[in-house]
Amino acid sequence: MSQTLPEETFSMITKDFQLPEIKEDFSEVKALAVLTKAISQLMDRNLERLLQVCYRIDLAENKLKQILHESEPDSVAADLAKALWERQKQKVEIRRRYSEG
Repeated sequence: MSQTLPEETFSMITKDFQLPEIKEDFSEVKALAVLTKAISQLMDRNLERLLQVCYRIDLAENKLKQILHESEPDSVAADLAKALWERQKQKVEIRRRYSEG
């Protein structure tokens, strides 16, 4: 069975963040919660690695700067998770579109 768009997005993002598998009741909300936690830990322990992952995922530099400088301190990790999630989802959609033709 092929993966849904959120599942495929999570698979891609898992490679960059070494995220734990979501074994049951997968949802985009759960995936974002797991990703937010991982980003929060990287912000505290290894900001350089987090920035490398953002670069590898190809998150727009101005978007990254906007989140780091304008988000509320308590929501930086969540905002960054949403932005990275949307970027990966976009890449999955593009890949699907061009593999169908």
